[in-house]
Amino acid sequence: MFKASCHCGGIVLNADEAPETITSCNCSICHRIGALWGYYLDEQVETQQTVAIQDYRWGDKTITFHTCSGCGCTTHYTAVREDGKTKIGLNTRMVSREDTKDIRVRYFDGADTWGFLKEES
Repeated sequence: MFKASCHCGGIVLNADEAPETITSCNCSICHRIGALWGYYLDEQVETQQTVAIQDYRWGDKTITFHTCSGCGCTTHYTAVREDGKTKIGLNTRMVSREDTKDIRVRYFDGADTWGFLKEES
């Protein structure tokens, strides 16, 4: 089980397994949030909440960022893919460091080129 929780515990997301990679994006909002995203399909993540979730959309409004109204942590985002399925970007900063320390981080240039940066081998 791969468990993410906001600081106050009001929002908990559970996935059956850890993502293969984590993405660091430098777009304007991801840079400000400081998130590291693990990607799933909607049906792969169970969301439990005891507080209200605040939603935020901007730009072309294709991505919705979800934030805990209790502690202010951005726990995840949702976006509808071209195939109609909902993608979840789970903020792995909400997961224990022990559970993420061995996952490779990929760097996505969301600010300029909209592509992954070359990885050193």
